[in-house]
Amino acid sequence: MVRTTQENTKLKGWIQATRPRVFTASFVPMGLAAVIAFQDGKFVWWMFVLSLLGVMFLQTTANLVNEYMDFMRGSDDLKEAGQSMSLKQKLLTPQEIRNGAIFSTLAGSLIGLFLLSQSGAWLWWIGIGGVLIAITYTAGPFPLAYNRLGEVAAGVFMGPMIVLGAYYVMNPDITVARAWELVFISFPIMFTTAAILHANNIRDIEADRAANKRTLAVTFGRDIARKEYVGLLFSCYLSQVILVIIGWMPPTTLITFITIPITLRLIRIFNTETTTEPLHQAQGNTAKLHGQIGLLIVLGWIIWLIGTAMMGNS
Repeated sequence: MVRTTQENTKLKGWIQATRPRVFTASFVPMGLAAVIAFQDGKFVWWMFVLSLLGVMFLQTTANLVNEYMDFMRGSDDLKEAGQSMSLKQKLLTPQEIRNGAIFSTLAGSLIGLFLLSQSGAWLWWIGIGGVLIAITYTAGPFPLAYNRLGEVAAGVFMGPMIVLGAYYVMNPDITVARAWELVFISFPIMFTTAAILHANNIRDIEADRAANKRTLAVTFGRDIARKEYVGLLFSCYLSQVILVIIGWMPPTTLITFITIPITLRLIRIFNTETTTEPLHQAQGNTAKLHGQIGLLIVLGWIIWLIGTAMMGNS
């Protein structure tokens, strides 16, 4: 059946608003939780799949609420490029975006409630925290992204909270010590997730300043924002080295260092460019870098598990 022009417009609008290309922010921490659970003999595939769906729904909520609130607050008025702006381009209506956010919140919450019935009380607090961050990222009387907390909120939610929550669903008997290990193991992912949001804020610094969106980039200016971008990516690699040294992450996960040339190219772009288009491309490539680093950590961990299993059988 041939799609009408209106149907194609709506489809384009939903793709722009939900931003499936950044779902790596869900896949990466979930993949890390899965490989650690497998190592501990606690992996349960159907719980993992449901957890992944729940996380994706909550990420969709955050994206749609961000789309709706940025449009309503006028933050999109001066933007030339971005991940979304489906409302500014009149691809969708505010009511459609709002209803989509309600649906994704309910879907994610229902999955979370079911998983809660299969695990333990910790998931209640992790789930409530995730929903609150997804909604208050740009909504409510104190929107996090408008008050210098966007990078922190995204990094913590799409890093330690997801890894700990997904692991806990499969292993409710987790000890407090192991829980803290998972939090620290999530740090490389946390830093790269925050870098995605910070790259977005560097790109939109002038539009955000005009709309009184007080991001860290707006508050401290472009020069310091550039240094923060470097610091976030450097912290990803440094935290991973520390985790390997103390034995919480296998040495083979250091294959992530093959991404350093990509990181250096991105840093060069953010340190020299001020126009929207190259920064927009670099922001998208920061999201890709996050996905590549996450994939390589998981791949390196799997290589380590295979290698130790083969040595144990020899």
